[in-house]
Amino acid sequence: MSSFDKKMSIMEAFKKHPGARDVFVKYGLGCLACMGAVSESVESGARMHGVNPDLLIADLNGLLVEGKDKNKA
Repeated sequence: MSSFDKKMSIMEAFKKHPGARDVFVKYGLGCLACMGAVSESVESGARMHGVNPDLLIADLNGLLVEGKDKNKA
């Protein structure tokens, strides 16, 4: 599975991994209820809310690493 990136839309991020919603909520981003989630990039949404997009992306990509570890067990 490819990694999350700042240029993908918020909706793409939600579709990529079911845990993405929890990461957005952790940063105070209620993006599921936002109409801009379909077209707005992860980076743009993060910056609009004063969130460092690099930290958000790192946490999102952490979901993919955790999934690989669980599958190895």
